[in-house]
Amino acid sequence: MRVIIAEDSTLLREGVARLLTETGFDVVATAGDARTLLAEVARHRPDVAVVDIRMPPTRTDEGLRAAREIRRDFAGTGVLILSQYVRVSYTVELLDGGARGVGYLLKDRVSDIAEFAAAVRQVGRGGSAFDPIVVDQLVERRTSGDDPLRTLTARERTVLALMAEGRTNQAIAERLAIAERTVEKHCTGIFAKLSLPASPDDHRRVLAVLRYLNA
Repeated sequence: MRVIIAEDSTLLREGVARLLTETGFDVVATAGDARTLLAEVARHRPDVAVVDIRMPPTRTDEGLRAAREIRRDFAGTGVLILSQYVRVSYTVELLDGGARGVGYLLKDRVSDIAEFAAAVRQVGRGGSAFDPIVVDQLVERRTSGDDPLRTLTARERTVLALMAEGRTNQAIAERLAIAERTVEKHCTGIFAKLSLPASPDDHRRVLAVLRYLNA
């Protein structure tokens, strides 16, 4: 899987590049600012761009704006945002184009190599991967009385939240200490209650996560 890393901190940028290379990714380019990032994405068309929100010259939201441009102009490239903090407005902007191939993690998560690598792969395959703290803050924005999400059981909500983190059925089963078959039943119930059309499960998972995060 081909990856580009955009981060203005040289130490973190090179550290993430080395980490991903050692876990089997092909880091085709790195960038220290948004302009270079966009040029490298146009040149390499990577599977994933790992992007910091705050980048030169103003270190406000250049990375976010570049991420939105990538999602608009390069449909085959997933975007995984890294940030030191969570802002719901940024997440909503990022989700404006849908939940396929998008993620938002706090930089602290990079220290868990296995989870970070799994998130990059998930986004590169067209899925989504959101930090649990991001999910929690988005959930606080909810919900209207006729929202179908209100019909989900507590366990179904938990399963859906773990889906939003980018976890597979097997990973959800391990996290909740239940059988993978039980997770599959919960997923089927979620899809039915959210009136998601019959289609490959990967696509329905993305639709379910988008419904959940945009509630």
